[in-house]
Amino acid sequence: MTSEVLVEKKKLAKPPLEIYQLGDRVLRQPAKRVSKIDAEIRQMVREMLQTMYSEDGIGLAAPQVAINKQLIVVDCDPENAATPPLILINPVIKKSSRDFEVGQEGCLSIPGVYLDVTRPEAIDVSFKDEHGRPQIISATGLLARAIQHEIDHLNGVLFVDRVENKLALTQELTKRGFSAHAVKPIA
Repeated sequence: MTSEVLVEKKKLAKPPLEIYQLGDRVLRQPAKRVSKIDAEIRQMVREMLQTMYSEDGIGLAAPQVAINKQLIVVDCDPENAATPPLILINPVIKKSSRDFEVGQEGCLSIPGVYLDVTRPEAIDVSFKDEHGRPQIISATGLLARAIQHEIDHLNGVLFVDRVENKLALTQELTKRGFSAHAVKPIA
């Protein structure tokens, strides 16, 4: 990765972008493919990274900041300045493992809510990097979970839509001031 999209991994008093929360329509719009990867897209990536680090996130999808584009940033090691973030433009999951794993997830669009979600343990993802070059990565563990979570955002899906324990879901959302009616369960 080149330095043109790298940002310092630090909290900003005023992040450049506003993160929208559960119940806001922008989170439910399917994102559009990025047709041209240029300086404007790279600037969006920089601002998304700055916003993600400022909010202590490990992933952020463009729809969460009201940008209707298939663009996600992920950094499972935000404390380590030497680890570059992952920038995925137009990501597509090409292969998922048959083995599933339950893990706790949270979301910058639903602050304070952490619940178990079942997802494939491993995935292969194709995407374009910030220079428009095609890439494929294999991911497992937290990285696989984070990428799947962020790709869901590109399809208007939130992690709460995948929570199987409806009682815990309703209790957690209510406790944090969110409406359970904003959840759209995945069949």
